[in-house]
Amino acid sequence: MPHALVVVDIQNDFCPGGALAVPGGDEVIPTINAMIPNYDVVVFTQDWHPADHNSFYDNHEGAEPYSVIEVEYGQQILWPRHCVQGTEGAALHADLDTSRTDLILRKGFRRHIDSYSAFFENDRATPTGLAGYLRGRGVGRLTIVGLAHDYCVAWSAVDAAKLGYEVGVVESACRAIDLNGSLAAARRRMTQAGVALL
Repeated sequence: MPHALVVVDIQNDFCPGGALAVPGGDEVIPTINAMIPNYDVVVFTQDWHPADHNSFYDNHEGAEPYSVIEVEYGQQILWPRHCVQGTEGAALHADLDTSRTDLILRKGFRRHIDSYSAFFENDRATPTGLAGYLRGRGVGRLTIVGLAHDYCVAWSAVDAAKLGYEVGVVESACRAIDLNGSLAAARRRMTQAGVALL
């Protein structure tokens, strides 16, 4: 059964010096590069937001970074502007080995819906198309790595488990934002969903 590596959001804006830098975000790149040859399918995801995206705090008058608003699908954290389509910040990090890329999946391009998971937008209903692609390739096992451990990696892993994949997250190849205990909460969610933390 083909085994896929899903490399989540190793983009300039999430690495040191970026607009929404994850502490030590670039430290995972050598580990991920060393893993890539061991998989049948390699997928990279990219946050790919329009400039007027609803999740950017500066698109809401008077809002503070990391504050929370209510939207039609629930609570939305307002993030610093990041990974705007076509910008250098949205590009995959130059040190990442993309020579074995099977698919680059872009998410978060719908203005009104944020997208943490590689499988569904944050309304939990709109699919990204990744599950269909992996089904078409016959993939049954997934290993997920990348940024940020407690948001896009965790949401992707939980959704993958719910969709019936055998899922592992290699924690040494992830880094977290850890906003108000979000990493511990994400690890609990993943474990409860049947995700193996490796």
